[in-house]
Amino acid sequence: MARLVADAMTRRVVYLPEDTCLDEAAQAMRDQGIGDVVVTHGPTMAGIVTDRDIVVRAIAEGLPPATTTLGAIASRELIMIEQSARVEEAVQAMRSRSVRRLLVCDADRKVVGLISLSDVALLPASTSA
Repeated sequence: MARLVADAMTRRVVYLPEDTCLDEAAQAMRDQGIGDVVVTHGPTMAGIVTDRDIVVRAIAEGLPPATTTLGAIASRELIMIEQSARVEEAVQAMRSRSVRRLLVCDADRKVVGLISLSDVALLPASTSA
């Protein structure tokens, strides 16, 4: 039986405004036990930032985390997949777009979670042949 995105996704989505400084975002990620936040511009989703983005795009480049904002390093392309899609479709979308995470939406395009390659890796192995 094919696994659905809804079976693998993380339902907790944390939103932070684009003017949030990286040190505050990193603390929120630590406190919530997550590796990414959706960046907002007012009521609109404006991008996504991962813990890896903070390290590679900011710290490694010498940008100060206390004054650099999420908006300065966010990935602006937000790729969504429906929760009713197969996990294999999500993996293919990640491969074709060279990303590790996708926003998950319901049939009305409302965000209901995130799916990452690590979520897929944690799925139990299929017992059917």
